Amino acid sequence: MAEQVSAGEETIATYRLPAVAAAEALEVVIEGARPEREVTKRTLEQREIARIPGTSGDALRSIESLPGVARPPLIAGMLVVRGAGPMDTETFIDHVPVPMIYHFGGLSSVVPTELLSKIDFYPGNFGAQYGRVLGGIIDAGMRSPRSDGYHGLAQADLIDARLMLEGPIPAMPGWTFAVAARRSHMDAWLRPVLRELGASAATAPIYWDYQLMIETKPTARSRYRASFYGSDDRLELLLDEPPGGQPTLGSDIGVHTSFARLVFTYDYDFTDRDELRTNFALGAEDVTFGMGPIEANLKFRSLTGHAELRHRLARQAKIDLGFDLFSGLYRIFLRVPQEGRPGQPSGQPFSTRSTQQASDTGLGLRPSTYLELELSPTAQLHIVPGLRFDIATESDRPIEVTPRLNARYSIMGGFPQTTLKGGIGVFLQPPQLQEELEPIGSGGLKPNRAIHYGLGVEQDITRQIELSVEGFYKQLDQLVVPNCQSSGAELEYTNDGRGYIVGGELLLKYKPSERFFGWLAYTLSRSVRQNSADEPEYLADFDQPHILTLLGSYRLGHGWELGARFRLVSGNLVTPYVCDASIQQCDPNRIGALLHGSSGIYRPLPSGSFRSERLPLYHELDVRVDKRWKFASWQFSAYLDVINADNQRNVEGVEYNYNFTRREYVTGLPIIPSIGLRGEF
Repeated sequence: MAEQVSAGEETIATYRLPAVAAAEALEVVIEGARPEREVTKRTLEQREIARIPGTSGDALRSIESLPGVARPPLIAGMLVVRGAGPMDTETFIDHVPVPMIYHFGGLSSVVPTELLSKIDFYPGNFGAQYGRVLGGIIDAGMRSPRSDGYHGLAQADLIDARLMLEGPIPAMPGWTFAVAARRSHMDAWLRPVLRELGASAATAPIYWDYQLMIETKPTARSRYRASFYGSDDRLELLLDEPPGGQPTLGSDIGVHTSFARLVFTYDYDFTDRDELRTNFALGAEDVTFGMGPIEANLKFRSLTGHAELRHRLARQAKIDLGFDLFSGLYRIFLRVPQEGRPGQPSGQPFSTRSTQQASDTGLGLRPSTYLELELSPTAQLHIVPGLRFDIATESDRPIEVTPRLNARYSIMGGFPQTTLKGGIGVFLQPPQLQEELEPIGSGGLKPNRAIHYGLGVEQDITRQIELSVEGFYKQLDQLVVPNCQSSGAELEYTNDGRGYIVGGELLLKYKPSERFFGWLAYTLSRSVRQNSADEPEYLADFDQPHILTLLGSYRLGHGWELGARFRLVSGNLVTPYVCDASIQQCDPNRIGALLHGSSGIYRPLPSGSFRSERLPLYHELDVRVDKRWKFASWQFSAYLDVINADNQRNVEGVEYNYNFTRREYVTGLPIIPSIGLRGEF
């Protein structure tokens, strides 16, 4: 039997047990939600992450439907959170940092949905346990392997195929395991199709990932886990001829990225007042990029760790003391074109310039420690002050202190609950390795800095429906930006950048029930940057003022489930070289480019300021249909996931002719149906 109780309310229940049952021990389990440490924490449950339309059942792609997450450019496979750049959001798997969460093009994530228990998403104002990042945090939790016998699945669709097996380990009582693998097979059909269609480029993306986990719970208070997982992506772009305007690049472009993690986890509850959560991981990362004379190679071998000790001081107070380690050996090689010299005409093909190269090998060591208090002076008020201490051994400012404060106040106890929440905190992010590597980068850089402000309210409307409204503001300074040296000969990186991000989010959510789940999410924001105090402000790369998402999924019965997702998003920003003829101010006789006689290449002349034109509004409808058949010992399911079901020709960019006298829109992908089959036992 189950009873639901609410704070501030009295619940009386009487149970009459049979005589046999009354003679046995009676176990009472009380479950409740612990007050959040963060102002904003979005958690997606297994029921939701596997059924969101337009994601092919991929859990981590479901994050794109949450408030504050912008739509990335076509097949970019990146996360853009609250106006910050893709590199400003960190991704974790069980609190272990991973360098990438999506395979090439964002087709799928590097961990299969079937192994995840939940996804925690913090778009800002996260607690002191997370650091080294300005934007948001995504922490995916892997579930425990099943112990009630052996279970497995096999699934295939047009993109990839996967296998998984889990259960108890033979001859090792109390130990369980899970093993899974996935490989794409687009390379088997995409390249021939492109050639048959007469495309000028053929691509052969190949990715695969793997996961292995063993776990035991020797006591009710302890857990050991060892896991090994990783990902490998290869992409070759084969062109019939070099890209326009770049005669020396060659016709092949290749990218290879891979990573692996060996993770050991130990959790122990000493008493009802003391908890310990630990993990440490050995990692390997490799990145290779080649495009004609341009080359980049990075190898990184890492050791990361995290430990948190939580002690309950009293009923109204807890203390969290944590240690966080990020370290590793790196080897990097870069060969890139040099910047133009004074007096040299601008706009020349970068592939014809002389190249400069840089290489380095070194050790990066960045330990951190943090302290947080969780205080509940009253039943309605929950305050979380925290301090984080980041240590950078290679910096002239070895210790950076970042204070943070989050608070929640429940105006009404019980149901319907109204909760006010707010927070303020300082966040730091180290410069990228290529920004610090001389002579291409600049030494002595300070970390990027942001101050997050957040204020919002949560309101229960019914037992199933909740509303959340939040406003946020991020003050940015010490941003690492490229600026010209006084001689004008080269670029140097400085901490002169600044800016701000301001906006609001609304989430109206129907919590998952036996039949239905869904939500309405809307984000209104503005993201502004400035390279220095003397230069003009401009909109950031991924500024999207309006982001609207409406989705839902309903179980019809007899194994059928139907879902849909609609997205309406502001268009991307571009710098125009030929004005839009539909605009009244457009001059069709304006000269759009100058011819360089030595190279025969036209150098475009911008018709507007930097990123001054916004492309048309983006809108898309995705539909998903699932059908499941259950048998005595196994089940079979099939799904149809249709991306862009209304076949909209959304604009992704602008293309110009060779001399910049005409322009046309570059549209995205048409309707894309994906059929998947799955068997499991």
